[in-house]
Amino acid sequence: CGILDVQATCQDAIVTQQLLQEGFHRDLLMKVELGIMEEDIGGCTVAARIRLPPGIYVDPYELASLYQHNLTKEVLISDAVDVEAPEYLATDLVVLTYMKPDPQCSRCFRAALPVHGRYHRPAENNGEALVVLKSPEVLICCCDSRVSTECWKPSEVEAPCSGRNDYPCQWYSIKHKPVYEELILQVPVGLRQHNSLVCVVTLLSTVLCSSVILAAVCKYGHFS
Repeated sequence: CGILDVQATCQDAIVTQQLLQEGFHRDLLMKVELGIMEEDIGGCTVAARIRLPPGIYVDPYELASLYQHNLTKEVLISDAVDVEAPEYLATDLVVLTYMKPDPQCSRCFRAALPVHGRYHRPAENNGEALVVLKSPEVLICCCDSRVSTECWKPSEVEAPCSGRNDYPCQWYSIKHKPVYEELILQVPVGLRQHNSLVCVVTLLSTVLCSSVILAAVCKYGHFS
């Protein structure tokens, strides 16, 4: 009977994701509504663990700048990020982003993560590549709270509970219901039939710019 009572009080969190802007540079807006009472989450930290596919990445230098100016919470990245790599040479990337309490909802947390589309191989007919972004894993850490953890599954994530300390805490994975199972990011790509035109224009531009630089050096340069 006791087990049934615990299961009855365990409510799934609700997760929503939204991609803002268009093109290569987007903002991933995430919102989590917890299924626990407001008074139980006072000392808890909520984070989203996101697996980014090869077609999309985050810029660690951009994130560090935003965090330094207090425009976002801290973001932890699993591996080094090659921001110049095309989609077909990149790998999946796991990102852990800490979420802020939502002032409009007492049980809600939110985070905005700037993401960028990678260059893809040229396509045959369609000028867009589709990148599928799955729903994130919702994590909670209550290092300073005595809230019951019976509804949550222990996670193997090793990260500080917040930016106030540098030692790992016990994180728990929250069962959640995504409003959308996945998001589709549309990335502009070139067309293969334009390869010759692009090569010719690139070559002419390179020759023209090189000629201008060489002419400027010859006219204004000082040679001993």
